[in-house]
Amino acid sequence: MAALRSILLTGAAIALLPSAGLAQTAPTPPTQTPPTQTPPAQNAPAQTPPASAEEERSTTVGEVTITARATDVRTSIDSISYSLAEDLQAATGSLADALRNVPSVDVDPDGNVSLRGDSNVTILVDGRPSGILSGAGRGQAILQLPADQYARIEVMTNPSAAYSPEGSGGVINLITKPTAPRAGRQTTGSVRANVGDDGRWNAGVSGSWQEDRLTLSGDLSYRADPVEVAFSRVREQLDPATGAVISTTTTDQAVDNNQSGAFGRATAEYRLTDRTQITGEVRGVAFDGDGESTSLFQTRDASGVLTNAYTRDGDFGFEFKNWGATARVLHKFDDAGHEWSNELRYDENANESGGLTLSRFTTPAAPDLYERQTQETDQATIGFTSAYTRPFETGGRLRAGYELNIQQPDQTFLLERGPSEAGLAVVAGQSNRFEAEQTVHALYATYERPLSEKLSAQWGLRLEQADIEISDLTGGLSAEQNYFKAYPTAHVQYQLSDAQTLRASYSRRIQRPQPAQLNPFVAFQDPLNLRSGNPDLEPQETDSFELMWQRREGQSFLQATAYLRDTSGAFTEIATDVGGGVLLTRPENLGSRRDTGVELTATGPLGSTLRYSGAVNVFHQQIDADGVPGGEDRDGTFASGRFSLNWTPTPNDFVQISGFWQGEQLLAQGTREAGGMLNVGYRRKLTDKLSLNITGRDVLNTFSNDTVFETPQFRERFDQDIRLRAFYIGLTYSFGSGPRRQPEQFDFSTGPTGG
Repeated sequence: MAALRSILLTGAAIALLPSAGLAQTAPTPPTQTPPTQTPPAQNAPAQTPPASAEEERSTTVGEVTITARATDVRTSIDSISYSLAEDLQAATGSLADALRNVPSVDVDPDGNVSLRGDSNVTILVDGRPSGILSGAGRGQAILQLPADQYARIEVMTNPSAAYSPEGSGGVINLITKPTAPRAGRQTTGSVRANVGDDGRWNAGVSGSWQEDRLTLSGDLSYRADPVEVAFSRVREQLDPATGAVISTTTTDQAVDNNQSGAFGRATAEYRLTDRTQITGEVRGVAFDGDGESTSLFQTRDASGVLTNAYTRDGDFGFEFKNWGATARVLHKFDDAGHEWSNELRYDENANESGGLTLSRFTTPAAPDLYERQTQETDQATIGFTSAYTRPFETGGRLRAGYELNIQQPDQTFLLERGPSEAGLAVVAGQSNRFEAEQTVHALYATYERPLSEKLSAQWGLRLEQADIEISDLTGGLSAEQNYFKAYPTAHVQYQLSDAQTLRASYSRRIQRPQPAQLNPFVAFQDPLNLRSGNPDLEPQETDSFELMWQRREGQSFLQATAYLRDTSGAFTEIATDVGGGVLLTRPENLGSRRDTGVELTATGPLGSTLRYSGAVNVFHQQIDADGVPGGEDRDGTFASGRFSLNWTPTPNDFVQISGFWQGEQLLAQGTREAGGMLNVGYRRKLTDKLSLNITGRDVLNTFSNDTVFETPQFRERFDQDIRLRAFYIGLTYSFGSGPRRQPEQFDFSTGPTGG
C-alpha cells in the first residue's frame, strides 16, 4: 500500500512538472472543436458561447473557456468544472468512479464524498438539489448511479451566495449530458452495453426527439456490480491508570454482496413562445442487493488465554427506491441573459435494509442465538426555487432569488432475538420509530461586475431561516432547533496577463446535522458496536478563504490554490466503551477545526499524441477536542493526489492510465485512511457511430478503508478491504436522423491533440 501511494503521488508530482515549461512554449495550432452545450444550472448564469481570443483578453466575470480544448477544464470566478469526455472509467463505472478522478474530490469505499478532506459536501444535479443524492441512501446511490449520464463535474469549494451554504466542504454540481437536438425535426441517441468479470454488466439507452416547439428526451440504464468485502478489527481494552492491555478482541468478517440497480428519466420541454419555456421531468431509481456474511469473534485476556469465541453468520439485503418530479417555467426577457425561472421539485426516498444472523458460541458453550435487524428510512423532499438574473450594460450582473427546502425523514429500527428463527421476539428498548422535519427558507442576491480593465468582483449575501423538529415516537423525546443566519460571499479576479489570472474568495458556510444524527435512540449494529444520534448536536460553521493562481497557454493549464478553512463546532464521531468491550459511537461537536493547504492542478500535452493531468493536495489539519469525551487535540500534515496519462496513437485509438491516492483524515480519537487505486482503459472507434471500450478498475486491488482509534480506555484498528477490481468490455452505438452529436464521452471529433 505504501508503495502504491508513493507511485501515485510521484506520478501526480511528475505530471505537474512539465506544465511550467510547456506553458512557455508556443503550442501548435489546435484542432477546432465544436462548443459543448451544457444545460444551465438553476441558480447559475446562462451559458455563453466560448469566447473568441480577443474576448478572452478582456476582463469578464462570467465563464472563461480554455482555448483550444474547451471541454477539458472550465473556470469561472466561483467554480471550476472538469469534463468526463476522456475519463474511460466513466464509460463503464459508477458515479463514484467518475468522482474519484476529479481534483479535490475523494470517495471512500462506502460512497462517502469529501472535498479536500471535508466530508460535509452538498451534491447538486444541474445546479439543483437532488433527492437521490441526499439523505441516508446517498452513499449507496453514488456507488450505483451510472457515470455515463454526466458530461461534466463542477467543483465549488467557495461557491457564491446563489448556492446553498449547506456543506462546509463545498458543493459538487453534476452536469448531465445534453440530449436535445440542434434544430428542426430530429432524433438522436445512443445505446451502450458493457460486460465485466464476476457477473458484472451494465447497459443503457438515451435519446431525444424534437419537432417544432416540443423536445422529448430520456435515459434508461441498468447496472449489476457484485462486490466482495473483507473486514478485520483488533480492539484492545486498556487499564486507564497504567495503559496495560486488559483484553484483546479480534473480528474477521467476509461479505459477498450482489447488488444491482436501474435508473430512468424522462423530460419534456415545450416553448410556449420564443421567450417562455416550460419543462417537466419525472425520474426514478431502484437499487437492491443481497448477500451473505461470515464472522469470527474472539476475545483473549491479558495473558493471551481465549475467554470468548463465537461465529456469526447470516444473510442480508437492502432496497433503495427514489422517484421524483420537477416542473419549471423559464422566461427570457431578452437574448442577453435577462431571465426569470420558477421551479417546483418533489422527491420521495424509501431505503430498507436488514438481515438474519445466527450466532454459535464455542467458548464458553451456549445455546444458539438468532437475530433479525430491520431498518427503514423514508424521506420526502419538497423544493421550490425562484431565480432572477439581469445583466447590465456596464458589464455587471445581478442574480437574486428565493429558495424553500423541506425534508421529512421517517425512520424505523427493529431488533428481534430468539433461540430459533420461528421463536424471534422484539427486543424491548432496541426498537424505535423516529420522525423529523427540516424547513429552510432562503433569500439570496449576488452582484458581479468589472471594476477596471483587469479587475472584476462578485459580492453575495444569503439569508436563511432554518426550523428543525425531531420526535422520538418510541421514547417520547422531542426537540427543535430554530435559527436565522446570514452567509456572505466575496470573489475577486485580477487578470495578471493574457495567460495568467489571480483570484481570491471568501464564503461563510454551514453544516446542519442530518435529522438522523439528532436521533438519541441507541441502535444495535453487532455484538461489539452500538450507534446513536445526539439531540444536542449543533450546526458547524466554516469561514473559508482561498487564493488561486491560474495560467493558460494554448492547451496547457496550471492552477495553484492556497486555502484556509476555519470551522467551529465541527462534527466528529466519538466512540465510548460502555462495558464488556462494547463501543457506543455517536456524533459530537469539536471545539474547532482548521485546515490549511495548497493544491496544485495541471493538464497539458506531452508531444503530439500524449496528454497528462495531475493534482496534488497537501494540507495541515488541527482539531480542538476540548470538552469532547475521550477526544484530544490533534494535528497532522496529509497529502492526496491523482494523475492521468492519455495517449492517442491514431485518430481511432485512445489509451488511458489513471490513478489516485486518498490521504488520511483526522478524527478526535484517531485517523482514517481511504487508500488508492490504479485504472486502465482503451477505446477504439470501429465506425463513425460505433465504439469499443475496454477498462480495468483497481487493477492492483489496493483500495481499502482503514481506521485507527487511540484513547486511554481502548485502542482499535479497523481495516476494510473492498475488492473493487473489475474488467469491462463494451460497445456504444450512436444513432440519429439529424446531424450527429456524439455524447461527450465518445467524442472523437478532435483527433490527436497538437503538441
